[in-house]
Amino acid sequence: MCGIAGFCNFRGDWQKNIERMCDKMRHRGPDAAGVWASEDHRVVLGHRRLSIVDLSPAGAQPMISRDERYVIAYNGEIYNHGAIRKKLLTEGKLPGFRGTSDTETLVEAIAAYGLTDTLKMAKGMFAIALYDRQEHTLFLARDRVGEKPLYYGILKDDLKNGESDGAFVFASDLRSIASLDGFTNSVNVDILDGYMRYGYISAPFSIYCGIWKLEPGKILKVKSPFDKPELLTYWSMMETAVLGQQNRFSGTAAEAAGELERLLREAIAGQMVADVPVGAFLSAGIDSSTVVSLMQAQSVGKVRTFTIGMWEEQFNEAPAAKEIAARLGTEHTEVYITEEDARGVIPSLAGMFGEPFADSSQIPTYLVSKITRQHVTVSLSGDGGDELFCGYNTYYSIPRIWEKTRKLPAALRMPGSALLGAFSPVLGASAAVRARLLGARSMEDLYLRSEIGEGLDLVRRDGMGAAPDFGVWDAMQIRNAGRTWMDDYPSGLLKDGQQNLMLMDLLMYHPDDILTKVDRTAMAVSLETRVPMLDKDVVEFAWTLPLSYQSENGVGKKLLRDILYRYVPRELMERPKKGFSIPLHRWLCQPGLREWAESLLEPAKLSGQGLLNTAKVRKLWDDYIMKNVWKPQIWHILMLQQWLEDGKLNHKLMNGRFADAQKVSETVVISGKVKKEKDSITNGCHKIT
Repeated sequence: MCGIAGFCNFRGDWQKNIERMCDKMRHRGPDAAGVWASEDHRVVLGHRRLSIVDLSPAGAQPMISRDERYVIAYNGEIYNHGAIRKKLLTEGKLPGFRGTSDTETLVEAIAAYGLTDTLKMAKGMFAIALYDRQEHTLFLARDRVGEKPLYYGILKDDLKNGESDGAFVFASDLRSIASLDGFTNSVNVDILDGYMRYGYISAPFSIYCGIWKLEPGKILKVKSPFDKPELLTYWSMMETAVLGQQNRFSGTAAEAAGELERLLREAIAGQMVADVPVGAFLSAGIDSSTVVSLMQAQSVGKVRTFTIGMWEEQFNEAPAAKEIAARLGTEHTEVYITEEDARGVIPSLAGMFGEPFADSSQIPTYLVSKITRQHVTVSLSGDGGDELFCGYNTYYSIPRIWEKTRKLPAALRMPGSALLGAFSPVLGASAAVRARLLGARSMEDLYLRSEIGEGLDLVRRDGMGAAPDFGVWDAMQIRNAGRTWMDDYPSGLLKDGQQNLMLMDLLMYHPDDILTKVDRTAMAVSLETRVPMLDKDVVEFAWTLPLSYQSENGVGKKLLRDILYRYVPRELMERPKKGFSIPLHRWLCQPGLREWAESLLEPAKLSGQGLLNTAKVRKLWDDYIMKNVWKPQIWHILMLQQWLEDGKLNHKLMNGRFADAQKVSETVVISGKVKKEKDSITNGCHKIT
């Protein structure tokens, strides 16, 4: 696990700025730093290293290929690099290797087979910057599911009409980009509605105009003079799901469980390889317990496992995790955190993410990462099990609601939705929710509408048009620039409605919320996390399963349970799950945090920033303090405000809108077919002054 950064055509002091960029992500790689620059300094790559495989200088980055054509700066792990290395040697592509690092394997494979073919054969998590010195072309690439972050864009004082003559920049950490001399990119106003709705900013957007997240499974190619980026797709979650369901697994459920166990064992064995201590997070859940069971089953010694406990019984899964660890025979570390410990982390959270992020489980995730890092450098987790194997309750509640909703003809539902919405200001928030759900056109649309929550009208709209009407809210029309995968998901893409909901989550919620949370909180303490459930072969196999193999009698993760019960008694697992959560709604009104929140929500501060509707924000807060009405948007607002505070930004609403257009020609190669996607993306921006 590391951090990468760089730029092309930067006009300032290149050495001072690349060193500053790297220093901003020291937490991602505390062991070493490196810089490479072309002779004319037009292309500069930087790297921070967390040494995991090949701790010697032979693994240092940026690294140049043996033929000196390619320079690579890379963050991540290639778990099957041993097999790729053997292939290179067997085929005589090079006489030998200088060291044992997967970085060397990766750059030499690219030199031998090309970037796209190398990524297709690689199994791992990664964010890659690769410079082709012969073709004067920079490539950026991100892993299939989005485990590792990568931001890119144009550094420019004033972005208008898509014109750009500024530097092309990239980094693992958005703060690295923001640290560059001359960085004055504006806040992206169009994404704030989506942020208030979900609590995170979905790819390809970032909080800044002109700066983007590279989406999972993508390669970005930009050739000198580095002003016309082109996007390629080398792997697609959507295409994988469609092909998997068209070619379903034909064996029995028992045979499917056997094959899944084989694939998970193989993935876990590969991810346990490291030259530093390795452990695993262990909750009382199906996913992490399955991962730990298969780790211990193929480990010579005792696997190190880690759990945090809460003193409040309703949030505490530590006793159950301890029982599971004892049954499996792991070397278990259990640390109880106090409420003071958890509350003390809150003011520092915004600084870990580089942009506003408001999934409150970031608090326990950070705390368990901090404890784990005291003992190991790498930790495996069970993330991905819910989305791949039908584990969330919403995958069952949404179909039930849709079955009732669709019985009423659309000719009646749509006018009813509009009418109920019109009276919602009088009838209350619950009427607005019912109005949204009543207007759903499909199960997928219903899922999207159920995810809105209140708060879209918290963003100021001075000169930007009226706020959306909740009663007639239409997922396909409300936004233009800030659209997400959820907004554009094609209804009925997969035959089974529940699997469409799972795919929707894997396209956006999982990479932009879950994986973002785990990466940033773990890397804040220099801990590498690995996710076996997201192994390429496991993911592709999961999409071949019929729903009946994933869910039985309203209970999800059927195959995972079948595997786990071979190692852990059923009765040890069949208990109500308490979740990885904290009582945030209670803490924020208590002394200490209440003062912190009040300082961020001062009316003068809100008005001066000009981003949010001061009166509505204050009403939301007052209703919480005085009437105990909790809304998730309170936390979303506080994380936005703390991010602004950390950046010491003074926002001022400017006349007109700042248009930031990124013209991208995207060539998507899927199953031998080529098609164009995303001809342009345009954002409205808020100037930072």
